Amino acid sequence: MWKFSKEFTGRLCCFPKDPLEDVESWSESVDKVLGCKAGQIAFQQFLKSEYSEENILFWLACEDYKKIKSAPEMISSANRIYSEFVQTEAPRQINIDWGTRESIGKNISQPTLNSFDTAQKLVYSLMARDCYPRFLKSDIYQGLLRRNESR
Repeated sequence: MWKFSKEFTGRLCCFPKDPLEDVESWSESVDKVLGCKAGQIAFQQFLKSEYSEENILFWLACEDYKKIKSAPEMISSANRIYSEFVQTEAPRQINIDWGTRESIGKNISQPTLNSFDTAQKLVYSLMARDCYPRFLKSDIYQGLLRRNESR
Protein backbone atom coordinates (compact mmCIF):
# COMPACT_ATOMS: atom_id res chain seq x y z
CA MET A 1 0.00 0.00 0.00
CA TRP A 2 1.26 3.43 -0.90
CA LYS A 3 1.87 5.79 1.99
CA PHE A 4 0.90 9.44 1.68
CA SER A 5 3.91 11.69 1.82
CA LYS A 6 4.15 14.97 3.69
CA GLU A 7 4.01 16.71 0.31
CA PHE A 8 0.27 16.05 0.19
CA THR A 9 -0.44 18.03 3.32
CA GLY A 10 -1.22 21.71 3.16
CA ARG A 11 -2.62 23.72 0.31
CA LEU A 12 -0.74 22.78 -2.85
CA CYS A 13 -3.12 23.63 -5.70
CA CYS A 14 -3.74 27.01 -7.16
CA PHE A 15 -6.95 27.15 -5.16
CA PRO A 16 -7.40 28.16 -1.50
CA LYS A 17 -8.76 24.74 -0.51
CA ASP A 18 -7.60 21.24 0.28
CA PRO A 19 -5.42 20.07 -2.64
CA LEU A 20 -7.00 16.64 -2.65
CA GLU A 21 -10.53 17.97 -3.14
CA ASP A 22 -9.83 17.87 -6.88
CA VAL A 23 -8.57 14.26 -6.88
CA GLU A 24 -11.78 12.95 -8.51
CA SER A 25 -11.43 15.44 -11.38
CA TRP A 26 -8.00 14.02 -12.21
CA SER A 27 -9.75 11.11 -13.92
CA GLU A 28 -11.18 13.55 -16.51
CA SER A 29 -7.86 14.23 -18.28
CA VAL A 30 -4.12 14.32 -17.88
CA ASP A 31 -4.45 18.13 -18.04
CA LYS A 32 -6.44 18.06 -14.79
CA VAL A 33 -3.57 16.15 -13.14
CA LEU A 34 -0.85 18.40 -14.56
CA GLY A 35 -2.83 21.56 -13.79
CA CYS A 36 -2.69 21.01 -10.03
CA LYS A 37 0.42 20.86 -7.85
CA ALA A 38 -0.94 17.91 -5.83
CA GLY A 39 -1.74 16.13 -9.10
CA GLN A 40 1.76 16.75 -10.38
CA ILE A 41 3.25 15.32 -7.18
CA ALA A 42 1.02 12.23 -7.26
CA PHE A 43 1.70 11.64 -10.97
CA GLN A 44 5.43 12.15 -10.42
CA GLN A 45 5.44 9.57 -7.62
CA PHE A 46 3.63 7.14 -9.90
CA LEU A 47 6.07 7.75 -12.76
CA LYS A 48 8.98 7.31 -10.35
CA SER A 49 7.57 3.89 -9.41
CA GLU A 50 7.58 3.03 -13.13
CA TYR A 51 11.11 4.39 -13.67
CA SER A 52 9.86 7.10 -16.04
CA GLU A 53 9.94 10.16 -13.78
CA GLU A 54 12.05 11.99 -16.37
CA ASN A 55 8.89 12.58 -18.43
CA ILE A 56 7.10 14.80 -15.94
CA LEU A 57 10.35 16.42 -14.79
CA PHE A 58 11.11 17.39 -18.41
CA TRP A 59 7.54 18.59 -18.99
CA LEU A 60 7.65 20.74 -15.84
CA ALA A 61 11.11 22.10 -16.75
CA CYS A 62 9.71 23.14 -20.15
CA GLU A 63 6.74 24.86 -18.51
CA ASP A 64 9.12 26.86 -16.31
CA TYR A 65 11.41 27.54 -19.27
CA LYS A 66 8.58 29.18 -21.25
CA LYS A 67 8.17 31.75 -18.46
CA ILE A 68 11.76 33.02 -18.66
CA LYS A 69 12.14 36.69 -19.53
CA SER A 70 15.91 37.30 -19.84
CA ALA A 71 18.20 35.97 -22.57
CA PRO A 72 21.05 34.94 -20.22
CA GLU A 73 18.62 32.98 -18.04
CA MET A 74 17.09 31.38 -21.14
CA ILE A 75 20.50 30.24 -22.42
CA SER A 76 21.47 28.84 -19.04
CA SER A 77 18.15 27.04 -18.55
CA ALA A 78 18.10 25.69 -22.13
CA ASN A 79 21.56 24.22 -21.68
CA ARG A 80 20.56 22.64 -18.37
CA ILE A 81 17.42 21.09 -19.88
CA TYR A 82 19.40 19.88 -22.88
CA SER A 83 22.16 18.27 -20.82
CA GLU A 84 19.78 16.76 -18.26
CA PHE A 85 17.04 15.43 -20.55
CA VAL A 86 17.74 15.72 -24.28
CA GLN A 87 21.31 14.96 -25.27
CA THR A 88 22.27 11.37 -25.96
CA GLU A 89 23.27 9.67 -22.70
CA ALA A 90 21.70 12.45 -20.61
CA PRO A 91 21.19 11.36 -16.97
CA ARG A 92 17.39 11.63 -17.35
CA GLN A 93 17.18 11.11 -21.09
CA ILE A 94 13.64 11.40 -22.44
CA ASN A 95 12.31 9.10 -25.13
CA ILE A 96 12.07 11.26 -28.26
CA ASP A 97 12.88 10.58 -31.89
CA TRP A 98 16.35 11.18 -33.30
CA GLY A 99 15.23 14.08 -35.52
CA THR A 100 13.76 16.05 -32.63
CA ARG A 101 16.86 15.41 -30.50
CA GLU A 102 19.11 16.48 -33.39
CA SER A 103 17.09 19.65 -34.08
CA ILE A 104 17.30 20.76 -30.45
CA GLY A 105 21.04 20.06 -30.41
CA LYS A 106 21.64 22.16 -33.53
CA ASN A 107 19.78 25.15 -32.08
CA ILE A 108 20.84 24.94 -28.42
CA SER A 109 23.47 27.68 -28.81
CA GLN A 110 20.71 30.16 -29.75
CA PRO A 111 17.64 28.97 -27.85
CA THR A 112 14.18 30.47 -28.13
CA LEU A 113 11.17 30.04 -25.86
CA ASN A 114 9.95 27.41 -28.35
CA SER A 115 13.18 25.36 -28.43
CA PHE A 116 11.67 22.41 -26.59
CA ASP A 117 8.06 22.59 -27.83
CA THR A 118 8.22 19.58 -30.15
CA ALA A 119 9.94 17.41 -27.56
CA GLN A 120 7.53 18.59 -24.86
CA LYS A 121 4.54 17.67 -27.04
CA LEU A 122 6.01 14.22 -27.68
CA VAL A 123 6.57 13.63 -23.96
CA TYR A 124 3.11 14.97 -23.13
CA SER A 125 1.58 12.62 -25.69
CA LEU A 126 3.50 9.68 -24.24
CA MET A 127 2.34 10.52 -20.71
CA ALA A 128 -1.28 11.06 -21.81
CA ARG A 129 -1.50 7.95 -23.97
CA ASP A 130 0.65 5.51 -22.04
CA CYS A 131 1.29 6.55 -18.41
CA TYR A 132 -1.91 8.39 -17.50
CA PRO A 133 -4.30 5.41 -17.96
CA ARG A 134 -2.04 3.29 -15.74
CA PHE A 135 -1.87 6.10 -13.18
CA LEU A 136 -5.67 6.08 -12.87
CA LYS A 137 -5.55 2.34 -12.02
CA SER A 138 -2.54 2.69 -9.71
CA ASP A 139 -2.50 2.22 -5.96
CA ILE A 140 -1.34 5.83 -5.69
CA TYR A 141 -4.39 7.33 -7.39
CA GLN A 142 -6.87 4.80 -6.02
CA GLY A 143 -5.51 5.40 -2.50
CA LEU A 144 -5.99 9.15 -2.88
CA LEU A 145 -9.55 8.61 -4.10
CA ARG A 146 -10.35 6.40 -1.11
CA ARG A 147 -8.75 8.88 1.26
CA ASN A 148 -10.81 11.70 -0.24
CA GLU A 149 -14.06 9.69 -0.10
CA SER A 150 -13.54 8.74 3.55
CA ARG A 151 -13.59 12.35 4.74
